[in-house]
Amino acid sequence: MTIRYPNGKLYTPNPSVQKAEKKNNKDLSFSNRGKTLEDEINEANDYYIKRRLAIIHKKPVPVQIVKVEYPSRSAAVIREAYFRTPSTTDYNGVWNGHYIDFDAKETASKTSFPLKNIHAHQMIHMQQVTEQHGVAFIIVRFSAYERYFIVPYQVLQKAWKAMENGKRKSIPLSTIEQEAYEIPTNYYPRIDYLPIIQQLIDAKCYQSESEEK
Repeated sequence: MTIRYPNGKLYTPNPSVQKAEKKNNKDLSFSNRGKTLEDEINEANDYYIKRRLAIIHKKPVPVQIVKVEYPSRSAAVIREAYFRTPSTTDYNGVWNGHYIDFDAKETASKTSFPLKNIHAHQMIHMQQVTEQHGVAFIIVRFSAYERYFIVPYQVLQKAWKAMENGKRKSIPLSTIEQEAYEIPTNYYPRIDYLPIIQQLIDAKCYQSESEEK
């Protein structure tokens, strides 16, 4: 099926992510075999909802279907479609009185997170969420190491501005290790990310109090 962006540009999946997923399928344990980062986040979200811990969902992406074929009376095949509007981030919801808004990203790189995996309109969206005192971030999986990090918007913003000023186009893993928050893996859910968001919120509140003093 062909899917296009609102400007007509052809949508193509990120090859590095697809390659990472294929590699991970061989290396993951049996309990996690074949799962993508999106699967793992969805699993965690289902866990939170069932236990009334949080309400966080994947955002539906509006798609306009423009070409459908009917090879038989009982079957329809979508041949071409367009994204109606540019996507913002993958997930949003409410937890403990906080508005949560984030995107999920994977990288096969062993040394850095490429900023090309983020779009300018996503940065604008996360900035707007932050201005309204929401909690905006991305969850990054380094597939080569099976390591997961919550990268706050502020860290992304600093790297994004540096890129716009002609500096490097990625965030080094060493910087992420220092300035982001690593999510430990568990049995179920594999990535229990709510406690790590609490660390992010606590650090944000402490910073705000220090600035007021």
